[in-house]
Amino acid sequence: MTESTYRITGATGDWEVVIGLEVHAQVTSNAKLFSGAATAFGAEPNTQVSLVDAAMPGMLPVPNRECIRQAVRTGMAIDARINKWSRFDRKNYFYADLPQGYQISQLYHPLVGEGSIDIEDGGRIKTIGVERIHVEQDAGKLMHDQHPTRSYVDLNRSGVALMEIVSRPDMRSPEEAGAYLRKLRAILRYVGSCDGNMEEGSMRADVNVSVRKPGDEFGTRTETKNVNSIRFVMAAIEHEAKRQVEVLESGGAIVQETRLFNPDSGTTRSMRSKEDAHDYRYFPDPDLLPLELDDVFLDACRASLPELPNAKRKRYEALGITAYNGEVLTAEVETARWFDALLEAGAAPVAASNWVTGELFGALNRIGKGIEESPVGPKQAAELLALVADGTLSGSLAKQVFEVMLETADAPGKIVEERGLKQTSDTGAIEAVIADVLSKNPNQLEQYRAGKEALFGFFVGQTMKAMAGKANPQVVNDLLKKALA
Repeated sequence: MTESTYRITGATGDWEVVIGLEVHAQVTSNAKLFSGAATAFGAEPNTQVSLVDAAMPGMLPVPNRECIRQAVRTGMAIDARINKWSRFDRKNYFYADLPQGYQISQLYHPLVGEGSIDIEDGGRIKTIGVERIHVEQDAGKLMHDQHPTRSYVDLNRSGVALMEIVSRPDMRSPEEAGAYLRKLRAILRYVGSCDGNMEEGSMRADVNVSVRKPGDEFGTRTETKNVNSIRFVMAAIEHEAKRQVEVLESGGAIVQETRLFNPDSGTTRSMRSKEDAHDYRYFPDPDLLPLELDDVFLDACRASLPELPNAKRKRYEALGITAYNGEVLTAEVETARWFDALLEAGAAPVAASNWVTGELFGALNRIGKGIEESPVGPKQAAELLALVADGTLSGSLAKQVFEVMLETADAPGKIVEERGLKQTSDTGAIEAVIADVLSKNPNQLEQYRAGKEALFGFFVGQTMKAMAGKANPQVVNDLLKKALA
């Protein structure tokens, strides 16, 4: 991708937007980072809290090996440096839903170092640098709507493992930020290290935005916290960038601060001044030994990685599938798995890709289901496509059979036999119908022979209609040309 041309035009000329994202991704694990408490979403408040999570005196944290493994696999998926030696630090601050009075995180020696993610927008490729991935524990949750004058604390999320994935300030438009988040979410879901469900809070973004005149040094940035959808991230960037331009052009200065996004109004508002690292008084956690990873562990992590989106897309394109279809088919891991199963069932790659991105997606959108809920499975779809390929079904008949499959989940072969939908290539029967069509439409026949060749499609349509769509279209075309000649 070439450098973005996204600009905000103010009274003093064009301004460039500089964007960095800190994504908090909840690690897929049945237990929390430092305790055995469960992590299931939607449990009753304070029913998934251990003594460690509640910071009871004398309770010591013990790292969850699975959480570390998932973070390492994520780092490997973005070609990042894996640090064999890393350490946990205490980030000290007071908040009502943080019972320890500090968060166990990683500042100075993170588990994962520099990596990168390639994004695509309009066929252009751009590499976004990832500075680090560190592992930390989540805080609890304050609930303000249970009582008119009180706030309640739910510690179910307290201690849940998070990966904080920190990008470089390499993005220059809301669209690039959206592309980055979609690609990162896809990678996490392919790897299985995070479900990427932003609505449930298992993936959320802190959005760092600053503006500058093109070519100038970076400006002062603000951080908009905990934005929980890609659409909202893009809206927050657009509003915050315009707000900063207005402040600067009116003679003001940007304050380094933390802000909140209001999805109803599409605006950001100030929450508090932005702290620096020294304000949190980081120091090594005395209750936790450093993490030391050996080659056996790292090799096992690498061997467990699946085929990732970029590699899968290249494989599809090598099969003749278009770049656009390849992008669509690899955007979501469920779609890619379904399509791979379709290929394994024997479907021809190009025809299968066109059918999935067209007929199947259209039908699923109409009935409001995801591909993992499709009433038609990959094996049934492969059988349907095979009936088209061998001439048993025409395209229009295949659509009829597919509609019945959606309703009944029956096999296509069974539907064809029971409903008599088999395509015919019987030349004698087709010639008889053509002769009848021509005799009933003498005016159109005269016009066609006088040079109005566009009427050929009219005769094809009349013939197919007379045969209830069951005639082989290629045979109809060939026989019509002979008859009209």
